[in-house]
Amino acid sequence: MARTTTRRFRRAGAGLALGALLGLALPQLAGAQEYTAARKLGRGLAGTVTGFLEIPGNITRVTQERGAGMGFTLGFAQGLGKLVVRELVGAYEILTSWFEVPPGFKPILEPEFPWGYFGESRPQRR
Repeated sequence: MARTTTRRFRRAGAGLALGALLGLALPQLAGAQEYTAARKLGRGLAGTVTGFLEIPGNITRVTQERGAGMGFTLGFAQGLGKLVVRELVGAYEILTSWFEVPPGFKPILEPEFPWGYFGESRPQRR
């Protein structure tokens, strides 16, 4: 019985690892601005697997816009709220990836991927 449980955990872990790999690889394969069903699926997988990046991403964004005090308080609170939204939208995009909703497979959230907060250059606050 213990062997069966161990196998289940291994299979579940392998499935999660594969999902994470696909979530990170599919968007790169789909092209930079070409919105397709494959990109939407990758966006959904990335949102559900790496949605936790909303917290540090929003802390970074708010810190750059309003300073460190607001970044660590308001940014943290916004990140927690957006984490839930990112996960739910990711699941929606996975389930509807083969349907062209919204038109043109355009992203629902901005930035398109959770790590998008870190690749943008923004002016530093003085």
